[in-house]
Amino acid sequence: MKTVTLYTDGACSGNPGPGGWGAILEYNGVRKELSGGESLTTNNRMELTAVIEGLRALKEPCNVELYSDSKYVVDALEKGWAVGWQKRGWVKSDKSPALNPDLWETLLELCKLHKVTCHWVKGHAQNEKNNRCDQLAVAESRKFFNN
Repeated sequence: MKTVTLYTDGACSGNPGPGGWGAILEYNGVRKELSGGESLTTNNRMELTAVIEGLRALKEPCNVELYSDSKYVVDALEKGWAVGWQKRGWVKSDKSPALNPDLWETLLELCKLHKVTCHWVKGHAQNEKNNRCDQLAVAESRKFFNN
């Protein structure tokens, strides 16, 4: 399998509010930027959507090195929380409902197709690619502001 690097970020102005997501895919020296947004969403939904859309853009199963500044995404995947929520019918261990089950369902299916290894990066720090994903996400969220 090919090894692809995926950087992602989500942004939201207000929570909920207008949001955007950005992703950068890199393989063999080739870089592809993706982005999108929604008029009314949450930051966590945009973080998840960035990963989902990055994985959906792959044309074949890949080893994916995922870099995200979202502890929500990284911890839920790496620590198995999302799989546990799914097994319990989208209920967390404290018996409260898991948020965003529609997106988690999609992401977990994509993680069966691809081998995803998560790496947490500090947001708004010196990671050039994470900062670029943030720029893409913020630009998308701004498309929904009334001028």
